[in-house]
Amino acid sequence: MFFSFILIISFPIEQVSGYGWGYKKNNENKLPDVGKYGEMIQPYDAYYADLSGEKYIYLTFDNGYEQGYTADILDVLKKEKVPATFFVTGHYVKTASDLIKRMVKEGHIIGNHSYTHPDFTIMSKMEMAYELIKLDKAVNEITGTKHALNYLRPPRGTFNERTLKWATELGYIHVFWSVAFRDWNLNEQKGWRYAYDEVMKQIHPGAIVLLHAVSSDNAKALSKMIKELKKQGYTFKSLDDLLMKDLLPHFILGLE
Repeated sequence: MFFSFILIISFPIEQVSGYGWGYKKNNENKLPDVGKYGEMIQPYDAYYADLSGEKYIYLTFDNGYEQGYTADILDVLKKEKVPATFFVTGHYVKTASDLIKRMVKEGHIIGNHSYTHPDFTIMSKMEMAYELIKLDKAVNEITGTKHALNYLRPPRGTFNERTLKWATELGYIHVFWSVAFRDWNLNEQKGWRYAYDEVMKQIHPGAIVLLHAVSSDNAKALSKMIKELKKQGYTFKSLDDLLMKDLLPHFILGLE
């Protein structure tokens, strides 16, 4: 009689869940409820809004690829004298270098959206660092600058405490958002009025607005959004303004 034995050896495997950034929308022009995510990102100095309550707005655009509308968006921003941050990928840098140069020339911030748009939560720290540093290098080669892109928007808004920690150690600041809508699907564009209404009903003091530059609706609605928000007493600021506003009290305390 023959017996066969199967030896099973178990090795501990670290399981780290990933989260997709989200919030509970409200139509009361108030800061949305982000639930546990707010507590998760706080130790890593990540942003999703300006929590000061001041009537500031921070425009951000995700640019994974070019659909022909970014030049129009830049025209509006220039005319209205509004700063913005453009989170770009490696594909965008390779295929839309002239637009990258224009963004920088006109005073906008380039943010890091990774080189290949992967899920950081299933990667090692080295793999994540490679994605970020490669994107930095690609942008620097085009713009002639020599510095890391300070602001990071993780692909698909996916994160966990490990990726937050790694980003901080690598010198990046996570930037999520407090105003957004389903604007990236080219097959579901619903007209400029829809885009306008979606932003206006969610807007609130300190909003970090996420828009996708591939949306024809956004390009057509942007000028109307900006003009109306200015009428309502909002001022458009850059992420650098937000960062400096938070750093200044610490700097002053250091001098005392």
